Amino acid sequence: MKAESQSAPLSEGARGLEIEGHSIDFIEEHERTDKLSTQGPFWFVGNFTFFTMTIGFVGPSVGLNALWTMIAGTLGIMFGTLFMAFHGSQGPHLGLPQMIQSRAQFGYRGVILVLFATLFVFAGFNIVNLVLMMQGLNTLFHWGPMQVALAVTVPATLLAILGHDWMHRTFKWSLFLSLPLYGLLSLAVLMGWVQSAPTPAGSTEAVALGFTWVGFVAQFAAGASYNIAYAPYVSDYSRYLPKNTSSGKLILAVFLGASLSGAWMIAVGGWLAEHLHTTDVLVALNAVGAGFAPQLGTLMVALTILAFLPVIAMNIYSAKLTTLTGVDSFKKIKPTPRVRIWAILFVVLLQLGMAVAINASGSGLSVLNMYLVVMLYFLVPWTAVNLTDYFFVRKGRYAIPHFFLPQDNIYGHWGSRGLIAYLIGFVVMIPFFTIYNGTDEIFVGPLARMIGGVDMAWLVGLIVSGIAYYLLCLSLDLAKEEQLIRQIESTTPHFSTGKAW
Repeated sequence: MKAESQSAPLSEGARGLEIEGHSIDFIEEHERTDKLSTQGPFWFVGNFTFFTMTIGFVGPSVGLNALWTMIAGTLGIMFGTLFMAFHGSQGPHLGLPQMIQSRAQFGYRGVILVLFATLFVFAGFNIVNLVLMMQGLNTLFHWGPMQVALAVTVPATLLAILGHDWMHRTFKWSLFLSLPLYGLLSLAVLMGWVQSAPTPAGSTEAVALGFTWVGFVAQFAAGASYNIAYAPYVSDYSRYLPKNTSSGKLILAVFLGASLSGAWMIAVGGWLAEHLHTTDVLVALNAVGAGFAPQLGTLMVALTILAFLPVIAMNIYSAKLTTLTGVDSFKKIKPTPRVRIWAILFVVLLQLGMAVAINASGSGLSVLNMYLVVMLYFLVPWTAVNLTDYFFVRKGRYAIPHFFLPQDNIYGHWGSRGLIAYLIGFVVMIPFFTIYNGTDEIFVGPLARMIGGVDMAWLVGLIVSGIAYYLLCLSLDLAKEEQLIRQIESTTPHFSTGKAW
């Protein structure tokens, strides 16, 4: 765990029990003790979960067979991971959580717009996760929603409170637990040890699966949005890497880790959805295990949820950082462990309340489909603006102390360029929106109808927001900013940012 910068060094034994002292503040170089070798496995585990299998259920639900689900999902995951991985390179370079750095594009207070979007992502992931577990465990073992919520949320909350280093440790343990579990499951599928379930009476859906462009793009978008949604997370877990960490190697490590496990789990999920005719992944896993031995299904479900707890904690941890950034944007706060704990409790109570309400409504996979699509719409303009600024406008050069100045900071209260580019991109996406609740249409934009209902909104948003921000920044006085940055670096060299590449 990382002690606050002014604290005296601790012995190894004491450090093992320490709660992380940092939250949204800058991480000094002497505290950056993480290793590049941890990043690939960390993000591999982040996607190596039963929830990622559920992304593979999207394809069969819209007409794709398992093969096309695997192809579309793999391409989508790889595309989304590109954005996620490039964001990850910002962590060691700046030593900041992702959303603090976004103040450069959107302003000290203007960042609240994207904070709402990212909080929706962080909290939303856990809400959907909890709903899926509530429904699956109720079907299998008749557990009530509060039983599930407490069994999952309490240990995950404690882990989020302990903080960054414990997150990395438990992700390592989760890998050791889940690799043999999902390895055996994958082997069973490949070897044909898992028998297909009989087609439900009166159902023709199972034999109708094949290829459709609408289904292919829907599965591609679900995969892409799943890892684009990790974009606001990555710097939170790479900011403890040394400043001189190679950007190229870090990007490659994050990309390989997150895309390989994501493609693997989506492929397994697509097979389970097509051959077991279920929309509940926990029920499917139980059926696979029970096919070998009566109690193996229960054990498989239990291990699946246990291995998933660190991911629940990760969502809580990043939601906490987003919440604190939002509060700090209007009322300056001291980033102490106590403040972190209160923010975590707020996030957890919010998630629990919404999960119980959604579970009571009886929604399931349809909520997941809608959530992934809408999440992508909100995140796309932000990721385009942020990456354009970091790699093409400011090129990694930032006045880090000014991210924490409520007054007289060079980025202003409201970053008009970023906010305008975000809104332009989002508005231009609306005619391309394609939102369904299962097979029921919620909203399909006029331009989406013209191209056969294929969802291209996210691609339009990426292009338009990025270009709009770049053009708006042509009037930006970068020479003035550079002069100030050099002045900061000459007086406080630990704030030196160098170049993005």
